[in-house]
Amino acid sequence: MTTAVLDLRHFTHDDLPAIRQTIIDIHADAYKDNMSEFDERFPWFVDHWGGNPGFACVIAYSGDDAVGFAYGAPATPQREWWREHLKPAPEKHRTFSFSEMAIRVEYRGGGLAERLTRALLAERGEDLVVLLVDVEHPKVQALYEFWDFRKVGERQPFPDSPVYAVMVAELPLS
Repeated sequence: MTTAVLDLRHFTHDDLPAIRQTIIDIHADAYKDNMSEFDERFPWFVDHWGGNPGFACVIAYSGDDAVGFAYGAPATPQREWWREHLKPAPEKHRTFSFSEMAIRVEYRGGGLAERLTRALLAERGEDLVVLLVDVEHPKVQALYEFWDFRKVGERQPFPDSPVYAVMVAELPLS
C-alpha cells in the first residue's frame, strides 16, 4: 500500500481510444499473479462496455502513473438480467452496471477501491447499481456489503467464468 496523493479522472465513451490501453495495462498488472484464461479476454470486455454510449470510467493517477480504474455503463432498459433474482423486482428500474474495477497491488489497502467506486457512482442518474463479485472472494463481497450493496443471487455469465455473487444497491450510495 502506498500513501501517494491520487488524482481521480473521469472519462466517457468518447475517451475510450485514449484510455483503452491504460485500462488493459492496469488490469494485467493487477491480476498478473492470478490470470485465468477468462481474464485474458479482458480487452474484449473493455471494448464491449466502452462501446456503450453511456460508458463511464474513473482512473486513479499517482502523478503520471495510472494505478487503478473502475468502469461501467447503463443497463439496457427492460433487459436487466439481475431482476430474475428478486421476487418481486424493485419498482425502480434504471440500472447502472458496474462492470469492472482493478487496482495495482501496491495501491491496495488504502481506500482506493471505495474512492473509485464512489467517484464512478456519485453523479449517476440511474436508480440502482448492479455488480458481480467472484464468490471465491468473500472479503470483496463483504466490502461491497459495507458500502450498501446486497447479494441477491449467484450467476455464471459464461461457461468459463467464475460463479459470481449478484449484488445490487440503490443510488446514490449512502
